[in-house]
Amino acid sequence: MAETQGININERFQRFVNGLSDRYEPYVRQHLSKVYMVLGSTSAATAIGAACQMRDYLDLGILAAIATLVLVLGLHFYKDDGKNYYTRLSMLYAFGFCSGQTLGPLLGYIASINSAIILTALTGTFVTFVSLSLAALLAEQGKYLYLGGMLVSVINTMALLSLFNMIFKSYFVQVTQLYVGVFVMAAFIVYDTQNIVEKCRNGNRDVVQHALDLFFDVLSMFRRLLIILTQKEERKQKERGKRN
Repeated sequence: MAETQGININERFQRFVNGLSDRYEPYVRQHLSKVYMVLGSTSAATAIGAACQMRDYLDLGILAAIATLVLVLGLHFYKDDGKNYYTRLSMLYAFGFCSGQTLGPLLGYIASINSAIILTALTGTFVTFVSLSLAALLAEQGKYLYLGGMLVSVINTMALLSLFNMIFKSYFVQVTQLYVGVFVMAAFIVYDTQNIVEKCRNGNRDVVQHALDLFFDVLSMFRRLLIILTQKEERKQKERGKRN
């Protein structure tokens, strides 16, 4: 029985791999492999940056926030010319490290409440990213590219609401933005995945920029999940305190 199930799983996996191979050209598959490897290594740099901040090995403080802004602008204006790949890759890793530094205080606070929240948010982000990436890759070519304009409009609206909420301080608006933000980032993963494929087919094979696009999606989703789960845990602890 176990052997039969193992064979079935292996056959399904082979059909899945063959399906991707038939759907995408070799150069597209190679480009996606590079993008995902760079995304993974950038995420590792973020984890190192957060760990250094939390362990007090290195805390850049406000300099980390300034550095993230400078680096992301640098990556935007310092375009890929075919010769500056490793320079831009170093900038991306530095951006990931500094993003981890800015995330460190939040992670430290969450760890003091319940460290399991971090693992739960990390697992949720990883599973969501893999699932939606596969859904985008297996979907009809360019099916979700129409989402781009809608998502930008939603992001702009959320940014305006955030500015107004700095004055009115509405808890409802804050919570709504968190939950809507998770779904928006999920939609961005689908959109960016298909957009990367289309750009690659049109000759744009900027691995660093494409990895940065996906990194924004993953980091934003992870941050929002952390806050949502932490707020739930805080409410639970308050209810327990009232009962006691």
